[in-house]
Amino acid sequence: MNDLEAMAGALQASGQYRVQRRLQPRLRINDSRGAPTHLGLFVDVETTGLDPTKHEIIELGMIPFSYLSDGLICDIGPPFEQFQEPTSPIPPEITRLTGITDAMVAGQRIDVNAVRTLVDRSSLVIAHNASFDRPFLERLSDAFELKPWACSMSQVEWIDEGHEGVKLAYLAVGAGFFYDRHRAVHDCRAAIELLAAPLPLSGVPAMQKMLEKARRPSWRIWAENSPFHLKDVLKARGYRWNGDDNPNPRAWYIDVDDGSQAEEIAFLRKEIYQRDVELLVREITAFNRFSDRT
Repeated sequence: MNDLEAMAGALQASGQYRVQRRLQPRLRINDSRGAPTHLGLFVDVETTGLDPTKHEIIELGMIPFSYLSDGLICDIGPPFEQFQEPTSPIPPEITRLTGITDAMVAGQRIDVNAVRTLVDRSSLVIAHNASFDRPFLERLSDAFELKPWACSMSQVEWIDEGHEGVKLAYLAVGAGFFYDRHRAVHDCRAAIELLAAPLPLSGVPAMQKMLEKARRPSWRIWAENSPFHLKDVLKARGYRWNGDDNPNPRAWYIDVDDGSQAEEIAFLRKEIYQRDVELLVREITAFNRFSDRT
């Protein structure tokens, strides 16, 4: 191993090569020095498709870890990893992506009581693309509905920090390591490693940046009954269409940072409705962010 590290060091020092190291599991990243810590729970699901109302979880991975209030990650706990057999065969494209076969999940069920125990102990649930994972997991256990959530993909300004993409694989390459992708626990471990590392430009841990954003409220503004011919104006400004079968309005909406809601409402009244109109505005916090109940 020492010889391999020496060769890797020589290659890097030449300036002609970049060395990618396989991510190795570890139990400690930083010493808490006796300071009080919080328990985070990183989660990842593999599913039969993208729609939580139609598709099913086939694998759940979770890794608990301790962190300080300023985002310094300390100790990493034992992983939780279980399969679940879906009601229909796993689509071939999912098997190609994840490597999970019908034989691997046959007769398997996720222990929801064990899941609840881990979730109940945690101060924060984190996923890389929480908008995908949270709706699936809330259908698995209502314990996930009661916890604050954060997203390591959307709540860290990876691109502004010099990374070329926000997918875990891109971020891992930028951080100098590789791992076995598209398996739940491996993805959790890679994401925790990225959150623990200092960001390239600011030099602060990515976990700190994520927590800062997760702790701030945002506001969802609904442009109900907006003129159809102005839909492209809304879309260009960042509005998204909610046409799904859920309790929310079938309308364009946007999420804005705390303090920006008055400016956005003024834009809608002037440029879209051209009159004084009451709009539906909802506060979004870590407790309901990323949930399709919002």
